[in-house]
Amino acid sequence: MSMGQYILAFDLGTGGNKASIYDVNGNCLGSSFKSYKTFYPRPGWHEQQPEDWWKAVVCSTGELLKKSAIKKENIRCLAISGHSMAVVPIDKKGRLLRSCIPIWSDTRARKQAENFFNRINYLEWYQITGNGFSKECYAVFKIMWYQDNEPNLFKNIFKVIGTKDYINYKLTGRILTDNSYASGSGVYDLKNRKYKREFIEASGLPAKIFPEIVFSHTMIGTILPEVAYGLGLSQDLTVMAGGVDNSCMALGAGNITEGKVYLSLGSSAWIAISSKRPVIDIKIKPFVFDHVIPGLYTSATSIFSAGSSLQWLKEIVCSNYIKEAKRSGKNIYELLIEEAMKSPIGSNGVLFNPSLAGAPAAYAAENVKGAFLGLELMHSQSDIIRAVIEGITMDLCIMYKKLEKLCPLEKEITIVGGGSKNPSWRQVFADIFNISFIKINIDQDAASLGATTIAAVGMGLWKDYNKVKEIIRKEETIKPIAENVEKYKIYFSVYCRILKYLSEIGNIIESSKIKNGY
Repeated sequence: MSMGQYILAFDLGTGGNKASIYDVNGNCLGSSFKSYKTFYPRPGWHEQQPEDWWKAVVCSTGELLKKSAIKKENIRCLAISGHSMAVVPIDKKGRLLRSCIPIWSDTRARKQAENFFNRINYLEWYQITGNGFSKECYAVFKIMWYQDNEPNLFKNIFKVIGTKDYINYKLTGRILTDNSYASGSGVYDLKNRKYKREFIEASGLPAKIFPEIVFSHTMIGTILPEVAYGLGLSQDLTVMAGGVDNSCMALGAGNITEGKVYLSLGSSAWIAISSKRPVIDIKIKPFVFDHVIPGLYTSATSIFSAGSSLQWLKEIVCSNYIKEAKRSGKNIYELLIEEAMKSPIGSNGVLFNPSLAGAPAAYAAENVKGAFLGLELMHSQSDIIRAVIEGITMDLCIMYKKLEKLCPLEKEITIVGGGSKNPSWRQVFADIFNISFIKINIDQDAASLGATTIAAVGMGLWKDYNKVKEIIRKEETIKPIAENVEKYKIYFSVYCRILKYLSEIGNIIESSKIKNGY
């Protein structure tokens, strides 16, 4: 292996795209991030613009190459980690048919899901697909929504593809997906690792609308000459199929063997275990994706709005910190967490539920709404911010306990994602979970390292996926503090009790929306 060979990785997340460059030893030599917006035009509608993804890819790649002294000819290959369950409609000429498309958390397709399950037994469907998110989030139902509500658009659809598959198409002109992304389609058979004809027929959609499936490390082509020129890359750059973010992050976190567990703390958050068999339970409903490593699955419980709850707080309640971050040059989230730590454990009695983007299927009721409880005039911004941090963490602890009922989990959890960087929040996790948390050198680069590994294996630069073990290093073990654990037990007990009432209130709110014509 020549030291003059490099790998480009894109982490196409909910909040933006991060372009990173790695050497053949798995060292990240630099990265650049470009954000994009999510739009919320109606209740339950969560949309993004695919052209915003592409602009972010172009911008972040350009900035990365400017900062790097690496010659474009030495960048050999590329792979993408992409956020899941998006539905990008394109016609036979490859033209984008809708400027804004539903992303993973969009729940508009409830009616379509109900119609589907009038024909297909829900529990049988779940046991075959492992699709344990709220059912209306899955791609097939959003495509059915296109068919029911936008027939003129639907009749022109050639294929409906996902986030990273759209970028791959822009790069290479080829329309493909991989097993990991296809496993979020709602019509994928986990055991047989292919689309299930019966489910496609029940959807009423033409089978040809779903893209061909290949392995994540499959070479799908070289970059188109005009695109290479625009991005400043070599025309010889090889593009791999890539994978869904959940599975790429599992790979980048070192979850490549039976029983490994990690927690991803980003815009959304999940606790996942890798295994040779999917973890399926009809009550708790873990969601399962095919791993990017053939022969493995990654099964998880999750919450929809983790870092995005903190982002919402920043923009709606703590705009003063936006100004302070600009003035001081500090990271705004570091400023928020620093302020939060001025409040004691329990946030002076304020509790927060982070269901701002809906509730996962593991919740007892799907209509739970986010809420602050226990507010008094005495409460400060510090209390509010800490309550959000603690609420996110307690909600994830509930999800951990649910997953723990189904399979043995390690008593140490590796934490990755943007939220993993702050030591104070890591300690809150250890204290609420009463488990040691492991900080590794990867931090928020797990998805990028996963994409890099896919590219390196596909290109033959690395022999196999085990190379990732050599790259990951443990940097710190965060152990629970006994005094804090005892305090949090009280608050956690109260937090669990309020979920029942929030569910009832959520049902009343949803009923009122329906009656008022929403």
